[in-house]
Amino acid sequence: MNLKKIITIVSVVLISVLMIYGFILIRQIFSANTKFADNEVYVYIPTDSEYEDVKKIIAPYIENMDRFETVVNKRDYAENVKPGRFLFTKGMNSYELVKALRINVPVNLAFNNQERLENFAGRVGSQIEADSLSLLTSFKDSIFLKENSFTEENVLAMFIPNTYEIYWNTSAEKFRDKMIKEYRNFWNKERVEKAKKQGLTPIEATILASIVHKESVKKDERPRIAGVYLNRLRALMPLQADPTVIYAIKKKSNDFDQVIKRVFYNDLTMSSPYNTYVNLGLPPGPIAMPDITALEAVLNPEKNNFIYFCASVDRFGYHEFAATLEEHNKNAKKYSDWINSQGVKR
Repeated sequence: MNLKKIITIVSVVLISVLMIYGFILIRQIFSANTKFADNEVYVYIPTDSEYEDVKKIIAPYIENMDRFETVVNKRDYAENVKPGRFLFTKGMNSYELVKALRINVPVNLAFNNQERLENFAGRVGSQIEADSLSLLTSFKDSIFLKENSFTEENVLAMFIPNTYEIYWNTSAEKFRDKMIKEYRNFWNKERVEKAKKQGLTPIEATILASIVHKESVKKDERPRIAGVYLNRLRALMPLQADPTVIYAIKKKSNDFDQVIKRVFYNDLTMSSPYNTYVNLGLPPGPIAMPDITALEAVLNPEKNNFIYFCASVDRFGYHEFAATLEEHNKNAKKYSDWINSQGVKR
């Protein structure tokens, strides 16, 4: 056999080997390599994770780890692990899986009507990597509070209830900084001027809005209630808002899970800076996180001459309003008689 034939045979053999190897490699890369039943799953890679950590996290979702690692080695993923939230879809091949681990998918973080900073930190901590303690610490940071004119009592006013797109691995400090930016965006020049026309700062407007929010679930009634409270503030009358008393009771007992359906006369005299029956003006901070409709109600209140209101017996969820104490006492007696007939004790 001459040299030319030998070279030809060797070449054919090499090409065949390369073709087989290439076929195997293509199969490894482009064959489906998932083993979860759902159409999609999210995997969460914590900050500072290394490749071995990633393998443990994704192992329940990968059919063949060897095939996956073939692509990992070729794509230099092991040296370039990214933290975050990543989307795997059913039937992804190894190449697509590695590619997916480089695309951090944000979460739609939502919150509303939290009564305390601690509850809020817990709510946020259940949706992003930062835990509730680190979030709470960042919210109460004295330097941050001073720089942004907040106190521990009123910093809850900084958070505007909404749904925000944010990366899961956002740190507590970066989340807090995003929230102060959103706060400043919300309190634009127009809203600040509207608050000023009512004799309020943005923080004061938020505190009042938290009371309005708690007074009524009926959004169409909130501008009227806001108008009543503003009438009382201008007349230098106590706000006499039952929700502030309820908040004071919860705060004193440190039990914010309790449900209080009725406020008694003895409750109205309790000593607390949040009790607006014994203190003039606004409490030192929000009694809850008001939603945007309550904020807008304070900024755009109904102009009326009402000074009093109480829950309506005839229109459940709404209130009866009065301009005189005599009229109010009639409404209040009607409601008191009704609630006594229902046997509501607390």
